[in-house]
Amino acid sequence: MSRVKKILAIIENLLFLLFCIKVILFLIQLFCFTSFKIPSDSMEPALKDGDRILVNKMIKGARLFNVFAALDNKDVTIFRIPGLGSFKRNDVLVFNFPYQMNRWDSIRMNVMQYYVKRCIALPGDTLEIRGGFYKVRGCHEQLGNYKAQQYLAKLQQPEKQGIVVGTFPYDGSLGWNIREFGPLPIPQKEQIVVMNRTNYLLYRQLIAWEQKKKIHLKEEQVFMGDSLIHQYCFKKNYYFVSGDNMANSQDSRYWGMLPEEYIVGKATRIWNSKEKYTDQVRWERILMKIK
Repeated sequence: MSRVKKILAIIENLLFLLFCIKVILFLIQLFCFTSFKIPSDSMEPALKDGDRILVNKMIKGARLFNVFAALDNKDVTIFRIPGLGSFKRNDVLVFNFPYQMNRWDSIRMNVMQYYVKRCIALPGDTLEIRGGFYKVRGCHEQLGNYKAQQYLAKLQQPEKQGIVVGTFPYDGSLGWNIREFGPLPIPQKEQIVVMNRTNYLLYRQLIAWEQKKKIHLKEEQVFMGDSLIHQYCFKKNYYFVSGDNMANSQDSRYWGMLPEEYIVGKATRIWNSKEKYTDQVRWERILMKIK
């Protein structure tokens, strides 16, 4: 009888240990690190289709929100626990896509759709694309994939190569395209902008999302609901992101700016990698640091 009790005690301890391990792993995934599989070639050559990457949530802090409400397509309030730092230009970020069902007229977090792109501009930056190359005013570092920018700069008639030339905010009066774009000031929290026609075109989705009100232009004046507004103070931070494979990347050039609270974290390492069609392990990519 005593032997049975010992066996039962051992089983009980093992089950408790397994339970504790699962809880610890869950907490690590919730607050510290998570994994993401690269589903396309939009970040080549840095990341390949089939790479599994480790995403650090602790830099800006892990997010807490009602997942079930988000799955029901409801607006959710997202809280962040305190982080260890800030995102930087050229960081590779994983985020929830800020639009649903290819409707780019209004922002809403797509909780089931994750993107991975490189951060080009931070809140408060002023971004331009000149001759196909990314530039941030006052910043002298090389931004994004330079070879991809060279390719676009030299390419004759990119539309014949299947590349979409028209860009956000899709207004002919601005004349923006993939080689000549901006200047685009990236909003930061508490930044005030004058509400003229140009800023209406650039920020209408962001303001409507922050205020949960419709915003429209009438006779060159901007209205929020029925109220005329002359300026606006942003409540959130935003980023401009780009794929490294710029000829085949659905990024901020096309859909606009990324709300900070939709960012999951920074991609740091490739922990596993397999060929898409053969399932062979790419051993040379295991534990590779993401640059």
